[in-house]
Amino acid sequence: MVVQKLKMELIFIVTFMCFLAPVHQADIPIATISDLSFKNMDFAMNLYRKISNYHDKNIFFSSLSISTSFAALLLASDGVTHQEILKGLNLEQLERADQPQLIPTLFKLLHENITQNGTMKLDQGMTLFTRQQFVLKKAFEDQIKTFFDADIQSVDFADTRGSINFINEYIKQKTQDKVNDMISSLDALTQVMLINTIFFQGGWQNPFNSNFTSNAPFFIDNYNIVQVPMMFLEDKFYTMEDTPLGARVLKLPYLEGVSMLILLPNKGIDYTVINDGITAERFLSWIKSLQKTKLEINMPKFKMEDSYSLHNILPDMGISSLFSNSANLTKLSNQKGLQVSEVLHKAVIEVDETGTTAAAATATGIIPYSLPRTFTVNRPFFFFIYHEDTNCLLFMGRVIDPTKN
Repeated sequence: MVVQKLKMELIFIVTFMCFLAPVHQADIPIATISDLSFKNMDFAMNLYRKISNYHDKNIFFSSLSISTSFAALLLASDGVTHQEILKGLNLEQLERADQPQLIPTLFKLLHENITQNGTMKLDQGMTLFTRQQFVLKKAFEDQIKTFFDADIQSVDFADTRGSINFINEYIKQKTQDKVNDMISSLDALTQVMLINTIFFQGGWQNPFNSNFTSNAPFFIDNYNIVQVPMMFLEDKFYTMEDTPLGARVLKLPYLEGVSMLILLPNKGIDYTVINDGITAERFLSWIKSLQKTKLEINMPKFKMEDSYSLHNILPDMGISSLFSNSANLTKLSNQKGLQVSEVLHKAVIEVDETGTTAAAATATGIIPYSLPRTFTVNRPFFFFIYHEDTNCLLFMGRVIDPTKN
């Protein structure tokens, strides 16, 4: 007898140019949301370290999308599988036996807190594609709709080509044509596919002037140098130096409440030495220590598109039974023998001078400062995109070679 498997492909598509907006916190337990943001940040940095063990190339992913999708899986799981997901996401301390819906509620409140004023361009969506005649438990169906606003659609997975075309078209529409042909193959025994999309777009608060962009060297290491289009901007920026870590930090704000934080290792400091030092505690200490100063910024334009098979990485973070015959997904359906076969993550980012909004291209006068300090990003660096009011980490990346897409 063939045991049918549950195949969930979590597709996270992030398209970035610049971005975002402030929030109001009335009647929202911001302290608890901050706890969730802190836990998500720790998970992101742990995941980054696991990914970095596989290669020394560029890295980019949406930690918010990954943690949100696995929070949805918490609703479907029980027993050891449930505990492994909690531990892997670093959410154990937020679990309450007397409040079983606390974690999904916090994710819902966090999303509302980030997007509630409606001016930012951060579209996050979840869709559950189920095989025809596959029956979800009513409680799970109600919860995933309530907490994650999930759409549920029936698909004939036996028609693999038709299903692939249908789901790829869905992803294409959700990402405004940024991602095409995401799925190339599909198991005919697939029962459920969970798709999570996130689309991010906006403009710099202080856009770079494209007339000042020119080619300049980027030092990948002592032996490899590439020429990259380097953007230039002179203004007052928030910055600080983490002397023990051996790196400088620069904050580049987007429109309305979101910022990119750049972590640039000092000259002579290999980025691999800094990997273990990147923690949620340290991130918050950077934010608190930022001071405004006159700076000349030189930063490369870059595009990246990264894909990850998280089912090969997450077992190293303690999430293993989910992908085996011992998976406990009894809260999802009464059907036996269900397990997750794949967790795919894809993220796309583009950083340029202005972003995509007309307001971001408004020219501002540049005051001739005397002897401004410089912040030249001409060697491997890290970047973090976060929501300022909640300190929620939306995206994280590492640029080793900005010429590699």
